[in-house]
Amino acid sequence: MIRAKGNLRFLQILILTVSFLTGCSEKQNLDRKKYSIYTMAKDYKEYIIQLDDLSSGYIDPVKNGARTYPKQIWFDLIVQNGFYYRLERKTHYFLKYTIENNQYIPVDSVAIPPLTYLDNYNWVHPDTLLLLSYDRKISRLSYARINVKTMKAEVGKMPLSLPKAPYNSMSVGFSELRNKQLLVGYSYHQISSQNFITTDTAYVDILSYPELKWLKTLKDHRSTYPGGSNTAQPNTFSDKKGDFYFLTCPGLALGNHPDKPTALYRIRKNEDTIDSTYFWNISESIKNHGYGLWNIGDGKAILRSERRDLFKGVEDHYKVPHIEFFVLDLKQKTTKKLDLPLDKGTSRQCVLVENGRVYISINSDTGGNYIWIYDPETDNLTKGLKLSGEVDYILRMEMLYED
Repeated sequence: MIRAKGNLRFLQILILTVSFLTGCSEKQNLDRKKYSIYTMAKDYKEYIIQLDDLSSGYIDPVKNGARTYPKQIWFDLIVQNGFYYRLERKTHYFLKYTIENNQYIPVDSVAIPPLTYLDNYNWVHPDTLLLLSYDRKISRLSYARINVKTMKAEVGKMPLSLPKAPYNSMSVGFSELRNKQLLVGYSYHQISSQNFITTDTAYVDILSYPELKWLKTLKDHRSTYPGGSNTAQPNTFSDKKGDFYFLTCPGLALGNHPDKPTALYRIRKNEDTIDSTYFWNISESIKNHGYGLWNIGDGKAILRSERRDLFKGVEDHYKVPHIEFFVLDLKQKTTKKLDLPLDKGTSRQCVLVENGRVYISINSDTGGNYIWIYDPETDNLTKGLKLSGEVDYILRMEMLYED
């Protein structure tokens, strides 16, 4: 997976720029765009382009987009209300950017040691971001609560049980805030230069919020690796009734426990236990593992699934088109494969839902890079916007503003 990189020179430039830009960057832009598309070119350079229409036409992000820096940062990028946020791993600074005059420029920053990597993020308030991070070198699970208006941060330790031998690492796959409680899904790993092993159990801890005091631990042995890094791709959602769904991802690309099934779990609104009446073995339905889950409304969701017969190793997950898309009926527990070209890239933010329409970005080596449009009511698929030029990946596709 692609990771963020940086250096001290970059940080010095950032700090010098902040004092100039902070005052003007918060102004309301009456000409603001609706969507943000983040792409990687074939030379590995990355570009953000903002636009108003995904339904037709074509655009070249390399020629018309804003070049990002440092290179290869998509995995940690967070988009909210017209701004872009990321963690600079080497310096432990959390950075805020905007696009002005087609330039990707820094706006503000805050130091949040000891965070070095983002496992998970959660908007616990429209202006407050909760970040969770496990550092294997010091065996510490940390959180940072950041007010993105003031760029002030509170940092502390999460009260979850840390890994014990033979496990030496852990990953936080989701966090969900509701009813003054924070649900945190996680799994333990044994990591060495030769192997990566995940425990056979899915864990969910319940903490009080905002105090972050441990209340109880839920365990389930039917699957493992709940969620996944949501800076890369979502694996959870709450429906309109307030029921919370989370996907477990034990396939080779994420959990590497392929004898366990990809499964869908539910925690009902106002309850603090895993729903004993709901367990969906999705691998049994589609005969493969899946990664990525998006709620599209009316009791349905989109799932990305790998075709194991089309790749030979983990590297092929990013080089070989082998990903299919399924519509899941959550009540009937049925699946329907969408008639889309094979996609590539295990982790991408590639589904967007707006006004009943579902936009799906596809990276096809033979069919080109398109935004496809799916209508759940008619079950119809049409081609929308084409991303032309030297684009290799459509890394992220998001709404710039919630309103």
